[in-house]
Amino acid sequence: MSKRLLKSGIIVSTMTLLSRVLGLVRDVVIANIIGAGATADVFLFANRIPNFLRRLFAEGAFSQAFVPVLAEYQRSGELSKTQEFIGKVSGTLGGLVSIVTLLAMVGSPVVAAIFGTGWFIDWINDGPNAEKFTSASLLLKITFPYLWFITFVALSGAILNSLGKFGVMSFSPVLLNIAMITTALLLAPQMESPDVALAIGIFIGGLLQFLFQLPFLKKAGLLVRPRWAWNDEGVKKIRTLMIPALFGVSVSQINLLLDTFIASFLMTGSISWLYYSDRLLEFPLGLFGIAISTVILPTLSRQHVNRADDVQKSAADFRATMDWGVRMILLLGVPATIGIAVLAQPMLLVLFMRGQFSLTDVQATSYALWSINVGLLSFMLIKILANGYYARQDTKTPVKIGIIAMISNMVFNLLAIPFSYVGLAMASAMSATLNAYLLYRGLAKADVYCFTKQSAVFFLKVLAAALVMGTVVWYFSPQLVIWNEMAFLTKVIRLAELILIAASSYLLMLVILGIRKRHLLAR
Repeated sequence: MSKRLLKSGIIVSTMTLLSRVLGLVRDVVIANIIGAGATADVFLFANRIPNFLRRLFAEGAFSQAFVPVLAEYQRSGELSKTQEFIGKVSGTLGGLVSIVTLLAMVGSPVVAAIFGTGWFIDWINDGPNAEKFTSASLLLKITFPYLWFITFVALSGAILNSLGKFGVMSFSPVLLNIAMITTALLLAPQMESPDVALAIGIFIGGLLQFLFQLPFLKKAGLLVRPRWAWNDEGVKKIRTLMIPALFGVSVSQINLLLDTFIASFLMTGSISWLYYSDRLLEFPLGLFGIAISTVILPTLSRQHVNRADDVQKSAADFRATMDWGVRMILLLGVPATIGIAVLAQPMLLVLFMRGQFSLTDVQATSYALWSINVGLLSFMLIKILANGYYARQDTKTPVKIGIIAMISNMVFNLLAIPFSYVGLAMASAMSATLNAYLLYRGLAKADVYCFTKQSAVFFLKVLAAALVMGTVVWYFSPQLVIWNEMAFLTKVIRLAELILIAASSYLLMLVILGIRKRHLLAR
C-alpha cells in the first residue's frame, strides 16, 4: 500500500507539474497581453467567479462527498449497481449545475454587481470604473459555461481516481492551459478586446477537458446515461454530505471572493497583484498539496469502509495514511515556503515582467506574495486534514471550523484595510492557519489522528534542511536592481541555477540529517 501511494503521488505530481508549468506559461502570456491594469482586473474577476463555483459543485465539496459513498458501492463488487449509482449522480448533479449556469449567464450583471460592488457603484454614478462593470458582465456570460463542463470533468475524474487511474484527471488541466495560450496568441491580437479572446479560451478549455475524459470512462465500463434521481438513497447520502461541505471545503475560495469584493474598492491593479501572487502560490499548492490529497482520499475512504472487518486494523491504517500525507506535505511544503520567500521577486520578474507588466507591478505583487506565502503550509495541510473528516463521511465538523475561519478572515480583512491589498493577502494566510489548526485539533480530540513523535522529528530535520537551503540561495541571489539590468536569457539561466542550488542543497541536507526512503513510505 505504501509503495502504491508513493507511486500514485509521483504520477499525480508529474502530471500536475506539467499542468502548472503550462499554467505559468499561460499567465506569462496573459500578463504580456493585458498586464495588471483595468483590463486584467476585469478578466481575472470574470475568471475567478466560475472557478469559485467550480470548487463548490465540482472539485471541492462534491468530490469530498462523492468518493466515500462511491467506495461503498464499489465494495459490493457489483458493477451494475455502481453504474446505476453513477448514472443517477451525474444526472442529478448535471441538472442542478445546468440551472445554475443558465441563471448565471442570463443574470451576469447581477453576479458582477454582487462580487464587484465597487465597480457597480461607479457604473450607477458614472464613475471612473463604470466600464469595468459593463465588461465584467459580458465576460461572465462567456466564462460561466466552463462551470458546466468542469463539473462533469470532476465527476469522471473522481470515478477514475477511485480506480487508481490518477493520471487522467491530473492531465486534464493541461488542455485548459493549451486552449488559453492558443487563443491568447492567435485570437487576442485579432480582437479589439483581448480579454474577450481569453474568456473564449476558458470556454474551449472546459469543452476539451470534458471530451478528453469520456473515452477513459467508456473503457472502464462506467460511461452511463445520466438520470435525474433526487430522491435516490445514494444521491440523498451525497446531498446530505455535500450541503455542509459546500461551505466547509470552500472556505479559502470564499475568502478569496471576499478579498476580490474589498479589492474592487482599492486602487487599480489590486485584484491583478493578488491574482498573480495567488497563481505563484498555486504552483506548489497544486503540485504537492492537492496532488497528495487526491491520492489519499480514496485510500482513506476504503480504510474507513473496511472498519466492519477489523476496526482496530482499519483505524491504524487510517492513521498511518494520514500521517504519511502530513509528512509528505512537510517534506515538500516547508522548502517551497522558504524558496518562495527568497526568490519571490526574481520569479515574478522572469515570469511576468514584459509587455504591460512593469517592474512596479513586480514589486507590488511580491508584497502580496510574501504575505500570503506565510500561510502556504497551512493551505496544504487543510487539504490533507479535511480528508480525515470527509473519508469518514463527517462534513459537519469542517463546516463549523469553516465558519470560524471565514468569520476570522472577515475580521482580519477589516483590521488589514489600512494595509490595502497586502493586508488582504496576510488576512487569508492567517485564517488558513487557524483553519488548519482547528481541523487538526478536532482529529486529535476524536483520536482519529495525532501528529506522531517520529513525524515531529522528521519535521525538525526538514525545517533545518530548508533553512540551510534558503540561506544558501539568499547568499547567491543578486539584488532586484541587478536582476532588472540582466538580459532576459541571463535572468532565466540565473534563476534556473538558483533553483538547482536550492534543490541540491536541500536534498544534501536531508541525507546528512538521516532522511531515507523508508521515511517516505506509509507505515
